[in-house]
Amino acid sequence: MVLCLLVVVLENTILNVALKVLADPEQGLAASQAELEWAVNSYTLAFAGFLFMFGVLGDRFGRRRMLQFGLLVFLVASVASAYAQDPLQLILARAAKGLGAAAIMPATLSIISHVFHPAERGRAIGIWSGAVGIAVAIGPVTGGVLLEYFWWGSIFLINVPVVLLSMGLTALLVPESRDPTPSGLDLPGVLLSVVALGALVYGIVNGGEHGFDRPEPWLWVGGGLLGLAVFVWWERRARHPSLDVRLFRDPRFATAVGVTALIFFAALGVFFFVAFYLQLVRGYSPLATGLLLLPFALAQIVFAPRSVLLVQRYGAKRICAIGLSLTTVSLLVWTVFDEHTPIWVVAASFFVQGAGMAHVMPPAMEAILACMPRERAGVGSAVANTARQVGGALGIAVLGSLIMAVYRAEITPALSGLPDPVRSEAAESIAAAYAVATRLELPDLPGLADHAFVTAMHLAAAASTVVAVVSVLVVLRWLPGRPDTAAGAPRPRAGRRPRARRLARAAADRMP
Repeated sequence: MVLCLLVVVLENTILNVALKVLADPEQGLAASQAELEWAVNSYTLAFAGFLFMFGVLGDRFGRRRMLQFGLLVFLVASVASAYAQDPLQLILARAAKGLGAAAIMPATLSIISHVFHPAERGRAIGIWSGAVGIAVAIGPVTGGVLLEYFWWGSIFLINVPVVLLSMGLTALLVPESRDPTPSGLDLPGVLLSVVALGALVYGIVNGGEHGFDRPEPWLWVGGGLLGLAVFVWWERRARHPSLDVRLFRDPRFATAVGVTALIFFAALGVFFFVAFYLQLVRGYSPLATGLLLLPFALAQIVFAPRSVLLVQRYGAKRICAIGLSLTTVSLLVWTVFDEHTPIWVVAASFFVQGAGMAHVMPPAMEAILACMPRERAGVGSAVANTARQVGGALGIAVLGSLIMAVYRAEITPALSGLPDPVRSEAAESIAAAYAVATRLELPDLPGLADHAFVTAMHLAAAASTVVAVVSVLVVLRWLPGRPDTAAGAPRPRAGRRPRARRLARAAADRMP
């Protein structure tokens, strides 16, 4: 299951280092800033939109079967992404890949929930979450190496052997499981969620690209919000809802879902502009950019599997609040980074962010699954991962649009002496400004673009910090304390086996 999750997360981390190349008209696809956002968000939106459906299908028809189907779709879409001829083809292929990921992700977590006893489930989820750190470690570095020696499509073909290995091991090792009393499918709910989220993100991206002083983006945003309201209304009345909204009456469930969405909104929005900052403003290669992200990955690998022990000793509220606070600090420092910030400080901020998020996700996932019956683990996994993907998609859209708007406002006055077509191109994005400077031999333009981008980055980082602070307050206010502590039960000691298991081990040792 860790290997299957690795495939899904690798897809996003490996793409980040290729954004600059994809924007290049000679080496890549000449993608605009908005097209790059859609290349990222098409995967995320398809992923989030179909998670409910595949979670229900896995519980109903078999989780291993759904996992194999998702891996097959992911395999075909990876090849299609590698050989895309224009940004639209890449966006569509990435959306198909998101469809496959939507079948993979809930199956991995629900299989873990089914196989492991509740006493071991928290640790298993911690190890499963550590796969995120592994993907962050090998994704950017692998992508950087491939971009150094091969064409950009190779970053998608690297998925092929990993997917084939995952399919073979799943067939050999994973037991089949399903809900013994399955419910019906909620096709209207699934379609409503996909349409509503797509309209909302499209409106935000459109406003960032062309400005919010027109009615078009607001109509899309309003339509998306209305669609989400209709989705909630439908789910409350459906006989077999894809998302039982009554679960949100449980403060533990609601807080865990909300915090997951908020922290990924803040974190992934920052990661989107990190690639441009490191490769354009600071001048690092894709490989060097990948290596600079290793501290984040190292922190995830080290701390995520061990976070469950801290939760057992100190409670989920305290550990989540500390993890979110560390993440907030790591986002706040981006408001002061500039063209001359020592690079070790940047690497240290990645480590702090990785350590913080490692102490947020495992307890949040465990809290969500603990509120669901075991036979509905696929739906619980779908809810958890939908919150993560929707939060990340909106973070990339909102913060990406903010960067585009501020960058355009900052650099436009400095381009007054250029012809209109050139001025429009250079104001589109920092990558476009660099391309114009190279083509027309304008040595001062990169410095102006750097300054405009850093100003926009500061505002985006400030916005992400505010969202992270809100997540800390949500945890402190609404995440319940330990139920066993409230009932007067003794706290288990971190690192010790449950008493029943220790007695069973002692009895086995006494047997001849």
